[in-house]
Amino acid sequence: MGYLANAGQLLINFAFGLLVSLLVIRVLLQLVRANFYNPICQMLYKLTNPVLMPLHRLVPNRRNFDIAAALLAWLLSAIKLALLYAMFGQGLRILGLVVMALADLLDFVLLLYLGLIFVRVLLSFLSVERANPIVPLVIQLTEPLLKPVRRRVPAMGALDFSPAIVMLAIGLLRLLLVAPLLDLGKQLAQAAM
Repeated sequence: MGYLANAGQLLINFAFGLLVSLLVIRVLLQLVRANFYNPICQMLYKLTNPVLMPLHRLVPNRRNFDIAAALLAWLLSAIKLALLYAMFGQGLRILGLVVMALADLLDFVLLLYLGLIFVRVLLSFLSVERANPIVPLVIQLTEPLLKPVRRRVPAMGALDFSPAIVMLAIGLLRLLLVAPLLDLGKQLAQAAM
């Protein structure tokens, strides 16, 4: 059962990770008001609209925040965790599952931003054509985090330390916010079982 369980765990993590990433990126692109006519945005909207458009009738957007997509991403995280625990014969209490799914989603967003900032640093070292549709999206998604730090810690010559500082802050958030939240969720999920 060990090999099959590992394969099942891998498939569940991959499938749900892909779905959650589509939803989270859509939420983030709307938050930063990314160019709707960018081909990547167009593809993302075409993939997610069949599910989100009916949900928007029930849960409308709030300013630039797509509440329906965020709730669906959180629900998918909860289903993923429930399936993973069920594979090993463990049940979860609902309150614990709610908190664990929130921690899982926060961790996903933080890791996504860690990856985006890393890609932005790589793009600054490589001679990538600015017309490439991914370049403006990476810049638009990371600029809200980097700009405030850049204002406080100006570049020293050609070196910009804002990505390193933001990456350190993300690491600290994962250690000091997500990990305790996940532990709390596990305690609540296992309580009185």
